[in-house]
Amino acid sequence: MTDLPVLHGYFRSSASYRVRIALNLKGIAYTDAFHHLRRGEHRALEFLALNPQGLLPALESVDGALTQSLAICEYLDAIVPEPALLPTGPFERARVRAFALAIACDVHPLQNLTVLTRLRGAGLSEDAVTDWAREVIDEGMAACSALISDRDGPYCFGAQVTLADLCLIPQLANARRFGASTDWPRLAAIEAACLALPAFDAARPERQPDAE
Repeated sequence: MTDLPVLHGYFRSSASYRVRIALNLKGIAYTDAFHHLRRGEHRALEFLALNPQGLLPALESVDGALTQSLAICEYLDAIVPEPALLPTGPFERARVRAFALAIACDVHPLQNLTVLTRLRGAGLSEDAVTDWAREVIDEGMAACSALISDRDGPYCFGAQVTLADLCLIPQLANARRFGASTDWPRLAAIEAACLALPAFDAARPERQPDAE
């Protein structure tokens, strides 16, 4: 590999989107390796040797290969501490992680390509599959809105961008793609504030070289 980290991703992968934002916020230059999910390129033997799960993203760094978007983001936060993606206090750190995990573990996996493909394989119609994804996102965004109802903006947890924002913005993009509700004023305000930042704007799926 080159001296720059290599991000293995796909323009529409929301987990890859999170890592792009983190790299941009940290000012870390990187190169891309694209794997088209709908063509099954993430199942190629060469990529499976890097990530046996066959999931995106993966990051090749000077320290080795890393998988799982949140682990990658926390690694980037450790090697480039500013701007910090997690608060210093233990309770606030836990709250930010809880919000991020609510999306990364409980919402996103249930509406990603792997699950939707299996639902189709089980005989569900395309409308039923889309309804599934929409319902999962609607329920998840309602919970996320409630989780930060006691916090002022402009971001999820106040005046500083955190790991929570890195998870929320890609998930809102998914919400639009599946026609889920976007009628969450607090979340919409956070999205507007984040997308006004160059690091978030440059990470948008439609701005990636492999965008279709």
